[in-house]
Amino acid sequence: MAVEHVKFMELHSDETIWYFFKKGEANGFSLLFKKYYPQLHVYGLKLSNNQEITEDCLQNFFIQLFEDREKENSIKNLKAYLFVSFKRRLIKQLQKNQKNLPISEAQLFKTNFTFSAEEISIHQEIQFLCTSTLANLINNLSPRQKEVLYLKYYSGMNSSDIAEVMDMNYQSVLNVLQKALSKLRKASENQQIKNILKKS
Repeated sequence: MAVEHVKFMELHSDETIWYFFKKGEANGFSLLFKKYYPQLHVYGLKLSNNQEITEDCLQNFFIQLFEDREKENSIKNLKAYLFVSFKRRLIKQLQKNQKNLPISEAQLFKTNFTFSAEEISIHQEIQFLCTSTLANLINNLSPRQKEVLYLKYYSGMNSSDIAEVMDMNYQSVLNVLQKALSKLRKASENQQIKNILKKS
């Protein structure tokens, strides 16, 4: 049965894409690749700050995913599964490049996860900041806080998905998110005061 004949499921839904991907259909792989390669690529660059490693790792990830497709069990949340699996592969590659020295995930990503003003979009919770100010303030957050913000606001994940990707419990994700937003709001207020003092 060809992808174009599917009527009982939305063509571009994750369920449909994964169904045909596991069947080995070219359209299934193409849809999966087109939908998630860009998202995983940006996420990988945020984590590694290395385009060559990220792209090599991501290409190998999709190749292995296709080769092992029949071994995969049913997946409830495709997006979270792909982010988790790719992140693990990328971490292993980054650790390997560190000459096999024991290095933690936090150390790997401490200085890499940054935002630019151009990629900042304003959401309801953080619309009190202009984009340039927001980028600077976010980059001063902890690596974990930055990753939670990225996954929530720029990858569109809910807290349950974020917990799975970051290997945290649900409440911890909520706590990290709340602390990050509180820090941003406080930093914004301090910045506004500084701007007023400069003008006086």
